[in-house]
This record gives sequence, C-alpha cells and structure tokens, in this order.
Amino acid sequence: MPFNLSNLRKHLTQVQLARRVLSEDVAARQKLLEESVYDVAVARLKHEADLFDELGLNNKGLKRADLQRWMWDWHQKLQPRLDAEIQEIIVAEEKADSRGKGTNLGPFLQLVKPSKLSLITILEIMRLNGSGGVSDGMKTARALLTVGRAVENEYKAQMCKRNNIAIPSQSRPGEYGFFTGFGYRDLHARRVTAAKYTMDSEEWTTEWTQLLRVRVGSILVDCLMDVATVTRTAIDKRTQETISEDQPAFYHAYEYVRGQKLGVIRLNPVVADRIAKDGLRETLHPRHLPMLVKPKPWLNYDQGGYLYNKSSAMRFKDSQEQQSYLQHASELGNVELVYAGLDVLGSTPWKINRNVFDVVLTVWNSGERLCKLPPSVFDQPEPEKPDNLSMDIKAKSVYGQRLKAYMQAKANNHSDRCSVNYKIEIARAFLGDTMYLPHNLDFRGRAYPIPPHLNHIGDDLSRGLLMFGEAKPLGERGLRWLKIHLANLYGFDKANFDERVEYVMERLDEVYDSAEKPLEGRRWWTKADDPWQCLATCMELRAALESEDPEAYMSSLPVHQDGTCNGLQHYAALGGDNRGAQQVNLSVTERPSDVYTYVANMVQRQLDEDAANDHKYAKMLQGKVARKVVKQTVMTTVYGVTYIGARDQIERQLKDRKDIPEEECWNAAAYLAKKTLFCIGDLFSGAKAIQTWLNLCARLVAKSIPAERIPEALEAEKTKRRLPVSTNRIRKEQMTSVVWTTPLGLPIVQPYRKVKRKQIMTALQTVYISDPNAPAEVNANKQASAFPPNFIHSLDATHMMLTALECRTQGVTFASVHDSYWTHASSIDQMSEIIRDTFIALHSSDVLGKLYSEFKERYRTHKIPLASLRTGKMMKHLQQVGVSLAREQATGLGDTGLGSLVKVVDKEQIDTGSAKAGPAKRGRKKKSIMEEETVLAEDEDEEDEEEVIDPALQDKFVDLCDVLPPVPKKGDFNVETIKRSQYFFS
Repeated sequence: MPFNLSNLRKHLTQVQLARRVLSEDVAARQKLLEESVYDVAVARLKHEADLFDELGLNNKGLKRADLQRWMWDWHQKLQPRLDAEIQEIIVAEEKADSRGKGTNLGPFLQLVKPSKLSLITILEIMRLNGSGGVSDGMKTARALLTVGRAVENEYKAQMCKRNNIAIPSQSRPGEYGFFTGFGYRDLHARRVTAAKYTMDSEEWTTEWTQLLRVRVGSILVDCLMDVATVTRTAIDKRTQETISEDQPAFYHAYEYVRGQKLGVIRLNPVVADRIAKDGLRETLHPRHLPMLVKPKPWLNYDQGGYLYNKSSAMRFKDSQEQQSYLQHASELGNVELVYAGLDVLGSTPWKINRNVFDVVLTVWNSGERLCKLPPSVFDQPEPEKPDNLSMDIKAKSVYGQRLKAYMQAKANNHSDRCSVNYKIEIARAFLGDTMYLPHNLDFRGRAYPIPPHLNHIGDDLSRGLLMFGEAKPLGERGLRWLKIHLANLYGFDKANFDERVEYVMERLDEVYDSAEKPLEGRRWWTKADDPWQCLATCMELRAALESEDPEAYMSSLPVHQDGTCNGLQHYAALGGDNRGAQQVNLSVTERPSDVYTYVANMVQRQLDEDAANDHKYAKMLQGKVARKVVKQTVMTTVYGVTYIGARDQIERQLKDRKDIPEEECWNAAAYLAKKTLFCIGDLFSGAKAIQTWLNLCARLVAKSIPAERIPEALEAEKTKRRLPVSTNRIRKEQMTSVVWTTPLGLPIVQPYRKVKRKQIMTALQTVYISDPNAPAEVNANKQASAFPPNFIHSLDATHMMLTALECRTQGVTFASVHDSYWTHASSIDQMSEIIRDTFIALHSSDVLGKLYSEFKERYRTHKIPLASLRTGKMMKHLQQVGVSLAREQATGLGDTGLGSLVKVVDKEQIDTGSAKAGPAKRGRKKKSIMEEETVLAEDEDEEDEEEVIDPALQDKFVDLCDVLPPVPKKGDFNVETIKRSQYFFS
C-alpha cells in the first residue's frame, strides 16, 4: 500500500501537485503551470525512469510499454545525437563559409540547449499526431515547420525570462482586472528591454523565416526518427512463441490525397495504440490548458491572455497584412471595444461538472461505445469478402468501397479516442478548481477560446463537462428556463415554450432516473440530440426540484439562447426582407418557424412524385430526408454553397444514418442535392440580392490596381519588350485584398492570395513551403466567393461582442458559441432583452451603406483594367445590378464594347509591335513553367485565360468607384419588430 500510494502521488499531474503545495496562491500555480513546460516534462520523465531503476525493474520483460518511458528513452538517445550533430554542422559551415557559401544553421541550433531541443522535438511530434487529416501521423511539412517554430518560441521565452520582468499577481482573489499600477510600469520596462536588445543588434524579437524554421525542424526531426525505437512483440502463429523486435518509433511514407503525392511521418502502430490509452499530460503545453487566474487583459494585439506565454489577439494564419492592419488600429485606439469584449469572454469562470465527469470516466474505463464516446476496441464488423470477388467486377468494386469505409471508420475511432483522452486528462487535472478560458479572434472577428482541447465551443462531451464557476439562485423564471433548456437539448425545440415545459414535466420520471442511475437505469438521456449536456441538465433539474426551495436553488448550469439560422437573420435585417424575416423568427409568431423542416418537407414531396415513377434513389430515400439531412445545405445556401458542396454535405449526413448502403451514398447524395437546391429556389431571394452585391464588389476590388502602380507596370513591360502588353504583368499588379471595418472598429483583411512556394531539400524529403509575406497577386475567385460569408460572420461577431459588453455592464454572466449565447437560467430573460437591443442597434445603422462608403473612400484611387471587365460574366453582372454612367463619360471608346458602361482613363500609348501569335505562345509557355515550379495549385479565374490584351484595351483603365454597383434597395421590414419576437433567439 505505501508503494501504491507513493506511486500515485508521483504520477499526479502538475496542476494537482501545484494545488496541494500552493493551494491558496492561484497566481503562483498559474506561473508554475506556464513557466517551464519542458523543464517540468523532463523532470517527470526522469523521475519515472529512476523509479524503475531503483526498484530493479531493468528487465525489459517487466517494464510496461509505457508512453512516458519510451519518451524518456528517446530523450536519452536524442540528446547526445543532437549535440554531435550540431557540432558537425558548425564545422561543416565553417568550411563552407571559407568558400562563401550557404546560410548557417549552427548559430540557431545553439540558441537552445540540446536537452531542450530534444524535449521540444519529441513533445511537438507527439502532439501533432492525427493532425491534418493524417491518421496515426502528420504531414511532413507541418511537422518540420511546427518543430522549428517551437524552437523559436522557446528561445524567445528564455530571453523574456532572462530580463526578469515580473508579472504582478492579483492583490485580492476575485478582483476584476489583472494589472496593478506596478503592472503598467512593468509594460514600460518590457518595451525598454526590447528596444535595448534591438539597439544591441541582438534582434531576438524578430520573426524567423519559414525557410529557417523548416531547415531547423528537419534536422531535429530527422535525428529523432533515427534514434527513436520501440520494442514490438507478437506471437508466432505457427510456433506460438513470443517474438520481440526493435522497430523505429516513426517512419516516413507517402500517400495520395486527391491525386497529390503527400509526404507524411507515421507513428509505429504500437506507439499510436499507446497514445489512445496512456495519460497524455506530457504532450500538453500550458498554452493548450485553461488558466487558474483571470487572463491578462488585452492591451495590444500581442499583449494579453496568458501571463507568460505570448498570445496574439488574432489568429493571423501567417497573414502579415492582417497583422499590420490590426497593429495600426491598436495604435490608434480603434479596437478598444473588441479587446474589452475578449476580456469579458476570458473572465467568465468555469468549473468541471464532477457528477458528469464520474459518469464519463466510468464509460471510458469500460471501453464501451456510448453517446459518441468511442469504444476502446473498434466494434464494427469488417465487411465480408464475397465469393465471386475475382469474377464479378461490380462485387469487387462494392467490397472495395465498403472495406475503405471500414478502414476509415476504424482510423476515425482511434483519433476520436485520442481526442477524448485529452479532454478527460484536462478535466481530471482541473477538478475542484475554478478556471478561465482566454479568448482570441479569427481574421473575421469571431471569438474562440485559445485552449483547444476542452472548451465550451467543443463537442457535446466538452460542454457537458463544463459549468459556470459561479452559482446563482434559479428563481421562478430560471426554473422554467431550465426545463425549456432540457427540452431543447433532447431535440424537442420546435414547439412553443409552454409545450416544451409540459414535455419535460410529463417525463420527470425519466429525468429522475437519468440523474440518479445514468448507467444502471433506462438511459433515457442517451437518446437526446446532445446526450452529455442533457445528462448534466437532468442532474441539475433533479437537484433543484429535490431541494427545500427549488426557486432558491443555486444553479451553475449554462442555459443557451440560439439564433435561428443566424446568417439568414442578418441578411433579412440588412435587406429589410419581410418574407425572410418570417422564416427565421425575426417577425412576431405564435410558434417558432423552422425553415429546415419546411425545405425537408418540400424535398420529400418531390421524392414521392419520383418514387411513383419508380426512380431508384427516390424510392431508396423515401422517409429518410429528415430535417438534419438538409439543414447544413439550407444554412449555407446564402453563403454561396455550390452543388458540389451541397452533395458532399448531404453525403456525410446519409452516411451517418447508416441505413443506406455505403456504395450508394454518393449517387443518392447527388440526386438529393439537386432536389434540395431546386426546392430552396427563390426561398431566400432577398438574401441572394445582397450576396450577389457583396460578391461583385469583392471581385471588382480584387481586380483593381492602385493608380500609382499603373505607369510603372506599363513602363516596365514596354522596357522589357516592345510587344503587345501581356496580361501577366497587369495581373501581377492585382494585389488588392478586400478590406473592411466592423462596426466595432476591427479591420478585416481577406487573406486569399496565389501564394508562391519554394522547394526545400531536407533529409526526409523535398518539401514545398509557402512564404506568406512574399508579395503575391490576390485570388480573385476566392476573394469574391468568400466575402459574403466572411462579412456576415463579422456582423454576427460584432453582435456577440456588443452583447458580451452589455451583459458585463448589467452584471450578467456571459459565454458564447458564435450565435449561441449562454448565461445562468435566472438571467435568461435579462440576456434575451440585451440580445434584441444590441441586434436592433447594430442593424438600425446603415450597415451596407457604410460599407459602400468605406469602399469608395478606401479604393478611391484604384483603377480596373478594361480587359478585366470584358472577360467572363463580369459585363453581364454589372448590367444586371444597374451599373451605368453618363454618355459623355464614355466617349472615345470606339468599338471596345464598353461605351455604354464605363468611364475610361487613357494612359500613354504603348508601342504594340507586330504580330500577337509569337509572344502569346511564349507567354503561355513561360506561365506554364512558372505555375509548375512556384505557384500553388489554385483554380484560375475565367478571365485569366487571355494571354494578350486587345490593342484597343491594352492601356485603358476605369475608376473602381465608377463601377461599384449601388447598394440593393431595402425592403420595408422594421427591425424594431424583433423586440416582440419571443423566438428570435430561443
């Protein structure tokens, strides 16, 4: 018993250890959690290895195939290997320097000690397992970049630590705000230190290049793959003897994804299996964990969130352009409300729901499949091989499809098992603690928790495990909302509120049985749409009803208010669309409208007609087109979903039903997608008009060129060769991204460009990396197609931020999952009023009019080549939206075909040379080579097919502002009506 007790203590997680030693000082515990992840990891691994040695467990047969033990062994081998490798590199580079060749890697590899380089490499590679859609492995390029970036971050963390810049702790627990006056003085010290190091030419604050990260990462990963081994044991089927063999823990391979050859690093099956079973705390960096204190307030684009690990207020996705815009807006003080909103979201306290956690742990340890918890051993039968496999081509094809689906499902089960393991480990570590989730933004302004594994934006399991850290008395209305919430989670969410309360009261016996005997009883909760959240609510409702005074019961459970197809709600409000407003509950109705069920019923009627004519797939799908099957397609229609996208969405839903043969899902989805899109038809005509306007504006912006760049571009082409002006040179100048500002002052930059990439030779393979900071032309198609959804997402993000700020002002606890807003049951009525007021305030301003004005101001000097307007369907679209100019503005265009449409700006005439055929041919050849070597495979615009500009258009440009289409006319829906709509958010 003493050994077991000692062993248990020594295997406690860092968080639990800190809780015991520093129980009152949460700031010190947070510091311990963040400060030195690699030091703590290596100390723990070494301690476990020493424990084995002290107990005399050196016999391999006695050692458990433990993930931590393997990692320690790899670390022991990798350290000296890296030490020797770095010295060899330095010697080789010194010789190369004497010849004046190459960029030195030695100095960068020496920035961090080999012991830490070893741990960084091992932990990052283990953490990347299953990423990028690669089961039991990872993409090679991603692995090299991630390891290189981790080394860069560790070096910078060491430099910050070396300057002894202390982070002040909270003066009183529960006090809002992290920084004291001393803390602000400390920020000044930080800036002075950074300036000193820059002046000393030690530019440790500068970003490493992608090339450098890849080269550093390739050396480290190559060394790890060379030394890391595991012992694999199997039983010989003939002799029944146990055979052991040392095998590489990681190996390099290639696989084909959508016809492209992709290099991957795979884990040995033994290692992959252990990851699904063992504790994973060593692979969890503190930046992936919740915090024990309130996050540092956001003071700048890179100052906030975690105390010691640097975080960014926006996920830039390597877009230097977006970072520059945000940095500039921060300096001007334009994004203070956005930062304040992030502070509100990050300061919401959370705790682990102990009752739900115990049930989850029991199910996990049993290994059974229950409520989306994957089984420990995949429980689906492998497809049987048909007897006529070698003779019947169709049977062989069907078997191949079913086998492929089975193998994919098995791999997915393994990945899901690993993901759930992370959630359970983190929940176990934070049991009994109040925790916080620092937030940042994506490039559209939507807020996300920074800890990725366990948060309220996660799946049903994650949400079921979380409760608010503060409790509030239910009150009469709160008790009613708790019952409505339970009905919503079970799936009974399309009735009116009274019917939902009645639904729960009629099933109180099932609620009590679920709460008291979740696994031994009738398991009513497992049939809910969101079973783990349903179980948590059953337990909360039972506890409230069993208390002495249910209305005085202190409840911590989050209760949700969800928007009805929130994108359509914004479109309807923008366009004043009465019909659209009725479909998405902006209007006053006695019962909630459900546009998804409406479309599903329309589709079902179409199927019935086709089935009467003996259509194969209509008969197969009869009675199976539920609301859920068409929901995603209906929701994304207003975001410009294509037939291909709709088919893929519906195929996923049909596969999940498991009542349609695997090999028939694709054809059935293709048939159903056509029917669904046909039934939607002009259902959202108001939204479509705005979507078309946004799309066309973005396409025009992406084709525009700043006026000051045009003379230089044409002169460069003329100097280069006295030939017809190639579209290549003009196209290279089309580098204008769509940029707009949200009502809260946040600048949004669309990052879609035709990024060039470089070929890098590494020891593992040739990898292609892109340099996101290199100048590159925009991808006009992506800029145009992505603008409508991105603009709407920026609006719903603004609505959420406004609601969060107002909730903080009124003392209401607030959390959000995009268009789902959470608070205590007792605060729902108050939050519902705030939601409506902020939505009305947002849409009472002329949102589209302001966007139009911003475009005209931002792009006032931009010109569009007439050649871009003459191609594809651009002319047709411009005429359809009513773009027309006065006749006198279009004089002198001759037979260009644009006289009735645009005003022309003539530039200096270019010597057009002689025949077009020669240069056109050469131009095509050169473009082909360039695309093959340096350009990512992107869909080219229709207009990119032309290689030589018509001589009549070669030097003609039009003002962008003259061809921007007018804002669509607004309907007569009054947004104030929303105040009386009880099902707007419900």
